[in-house]
Parts: sequence; structure tokens; C-alpha cells
Amino acid sequence: MERPLALECRGITKTFGSVVANKNCDLQVYHGEILAILGENGSGKTTLMNMVAGIYFPDEGQIYVDGKEVTIASPKDAFSYRIGMIHQHFKLVDVFTACENVALGVEDKGRYRLADVRRKVIEITQRYGFVIDPDKRVADMSVSEKQTVEIIKVLYRGADILILDEPTAVLTPQETEKLFNVLRRMREDNKSVIIITHKLHEVLSLSDRVAVLRRGEYVGTVQTAEADENSLTEMMMGVKVELNIHRSEPKDTKERLVVKNLHSVNDEGKPVLNGVSFTAYSGEILGIAGIAGSGQRELLESIAGLYHLTEGEITYIDPKTDAHENLRDKTPIEIRDLGVRLSFVPEDRLGMGLVGNMDIVDNMMLRSYQKGRGMFLHRREPRDLAQHIIEDLQVVTPGASTPVRQLSGGNVQKVLVGREIAAAPSVLMAAYPVRGLDVNASYTIYNLLNHQKEQGVAVIFVGEDLDVLMELCDRIMVINSGMVTGIVDGRTARKDEIGLLMTKSNKEGE
Repeated sequence: MERPLALECRGITKTFGSVVANKNCDLQVYHGEILAILGENGSGKTTLMNMVAGIYFPDEGQIYVDGKEVTIASPKDAFSYRIGMIHQHFKLVDVFTACENVALGVEDKGRYRLADVRRKVIEITQRYGFVIDPDKRVADMSVSEKQTVEIIKVLYRGADILILDEPTAVLTPQETEKLFNVLRRMREDNKSVIIITHKLHEVLSLSDRVAVLRRGEYVGTVQTAEADENSLTEMMMGVKVELNIHRSEPKDTKERLVVKNLHSVNDEGKPVLNGVSFTAYSGEILGIAGIAGSGQRELLESIAGLYHLTEGEITYIDPKTDAHENLRDKTPIEIRDLGVRLSFVPEDRLGMGLVGNMDIVDNMMLRSYQKGRGMFLHRREPRDLAQHIIEDLQVVTPGASTPVRQLSGGNVQKVLVGREIAAAPSVLMAAYPVRGLDVNASYTIYNLLNHQKEQGVAVIFVGEDLDVLMELCDRIMVINSGMVTGIVDGRTARKDEIGLLMTKSNKEGE
């Protein structure tokens, strides 16, 4: 006997101006199952779920809950049909406790009592195995605790259909496994769980079925037990894709960057970097792993001359002269004038890396504008470079004169990474260079980084996917709370070993 459907989408279409986000999409979710939704960048996964959650309204098509057609015009409508969505970016009030955040916006009949909310929150945590202090302020919580509060919020409102958008993006392996155990308990409780993710190994370990979208259209749904990474990728891309990261052996490695005892504080006077020391070698990829907010961004910005240090040394060894240059407290321009070629792909692509209102050619010129004479700038080389990046990285754009802000997030990332690699650096620092990219584009970037390594570049790679770090990097440095908690060999490291280092609080060797 077939299980009853909890949710069904039929012929859903959504356009934004001339852009078709979803076209005639179908989707079915049963009671008591975990459904994964896969698709490349811009395939319409999140848009489709946003319509189910009441954030967008479809132009065409119908949505059915428990077999009955419904109209969902707002998140409030969605909750009335027991549908709740947990977004990538949390919507919590930092100064409130977990209980207070859960209670916000809930219209309980009669007199409002926080004690009753607290009691129900504790019941939910015990039922599904959450670990959370209901009286803890959100400002004092880890990322996984904040996510837990978001999930409890929708469960408190009675959600039977839960949608999670990239829920493991900033979790450690241990936190991910805890979340998966909670989701499995929800499935046992006859909840329907929809998970949007880019991580194929997670899809295969957690879901019952996988629905695939391609370029806004529904491709099909398969049983997870009958799928593997290659078959799912082929469904996503429409062509066979080799999912192999080529990691060559390091050759002729030499010290290129020596970092000693870096210290820094934020605007509130709290330590951000706390005695960070390491050496980056030419012809090697050094990976940096850590929970989000552990100091990865500040470390790379310090080396690039963008973040103030209170203590420590950064020494660059010139590959041509072997001269030792002190980079401490120098501006990015001063670092460049020394002949030091550091390329930096920041987390904030449009905030720091590119100018959204400028086109692709002009963004290439940001690297070379001082080469012009007087009031004239050289445009031919940046134009050639822009075209080269568009073709090599398959950037989806009407042309090189298109403003960067009109591109999708994944295509913005391709432009930024391509420009930085084209600068022919001797040290290439890349912070989350594949964040938001589909599988095919991600593997293109991984192979580009490995090619840079083979050219003798010292590559420093900050990533959030431990499987990729272990496949790509020669060494992996783990930091937590601004401290180095360990450096392991990328070829022999274990996932659980790195996960423990990500939560360890003391420095390496203490």
C-alpha cells in the first residue's frame, strides 16, 4: 500500500522579469520520508521551496497538501498548512533567549506565559534529541545551536513538513551527524523533511528519495538506494561529469610564507586571532578548516594587508631573489609594490571582491588601473581576460559588458576566482571559492587550484566541505576560536579527527 502524499506541486512556474526561475515543475513528498532536492546553480531549487513556504507566489501551477489544493500567499498561510522552512540565514534576535525567539510571532490563545513556552520547548527537545539550553541567549550560541532554535521554532508552530536550505553548510561533521539523527527521528514521527543541499555524500547517507531540477525544470525523482554520485551528477548536469579531484604530489617545495604568533582583536576588544603560526610552501595546497567565525577570514585578510594585527610576524620569501620581506602592517598597495603577489578571494564576493554596478571588463581593470598613463586606461588586456574567463569557466552572461550584479551568485564567483588566478600570484589565498557553485563548476575550480600548485604557487584554501579538503589539500590546518588546534596530512587524515580538532579549545602541542 502506497504511503499518502504530504505535499505535491503540479506545473509550478515562476518568472522574475525575463528570467524563468521555475518552469512547469512537479514535486511529490510523502509522509514519513526525507526528500533531497538537487540541482546546479540557478536550477530553481530554493525558489520552488520559497513558493511552498509562502515567500513567493507561483505564476502558474497548483500546490496540494494532504491531497487538497491550497493557496499559500504568505509564510503565515504556510504555517496554517503545517509547513515550515529553515533558511540558510537565520532569523533570530540575538539579545533574546531560545525560548523568547521561539515565542515571537506566535498567537497563543489566552494569557501569554513564557513558562508554558519553555515547557513545550523542552518537550520538543526531548522528543527529537535536540541539545539546547532554552534560557541561553542567541548571541552566546554556536551556529549549530542557532540552527536548532530555528528548527524548534517551526516545530513549536506545529509543522509537519519541514524544508531545510543547505542546513550543513557551516556545521562540523559531528554537528552534521547530530542533525541527521534528529531528522531521522522526525521521519520516524511521520514528519516530511525536504533538504536542499549541494553535498552529494550527505544526500546519499540521509535521504529516501532525490528530486533533481535542471535549469528551472523538473528532471525526475529517484530512490536514493538506487543512485550514486555519478548518476545524480549526470541527472543534474545532463551530461556525464568526472567527479575526481586530481591531487598531484608536491614538488620542489620551498618556504613561501612564514606566519608567526599572529594576534588581533575585533572592535569590541575580543581576541580574533590568538597566536596563529604556520608555514605555507610553494607547490603545495594548505587547507584551512574550522567552524564558521573561527578566524579564517581575519587570518587571510591579515596576510593580504586588510586586517590590523596587534602582534606577530608575516614573512614572504620572494621566489626570484629569496629575499625575506616583512608584510606586517603594510597596506595591500605596499605589499604589491614590494613585488609580493597575493591573490585573495574573499567570502563577501560583491562587498569586497567585485563592484556590482561595474561590468566584467571594468572589474578586471581593478587589478591593472594604475598601469594606464595619465588619464587613460588600458582596456584591451582586461577585455581579453574577461572573455577568456567567460569561455574557460563557462560564465553564464549576455556578454563581458554585463554588470556583475546581474549575474547569479555562482557566476559572480567564477568571475572573481578567474580574475585572481589570472593575476599569476606566487601565493594564492582562496576563501570559500566554490561557495554557491554547482558540482561541475566546483570541480573546475578545484582543478584550477591544483594546476596553480603544479606551477609552483603556494595555495592556501579555506573550505567548508571536509571531504573536499581531504581530497584536494596536501596539509590541513584546523583553527578554532582564532587558535591553531592541529595540522594534519591531507592524505591520511580522518574526518572525525578533523571534526574533533574543530571543536578543540587549546593550541596545537599544549
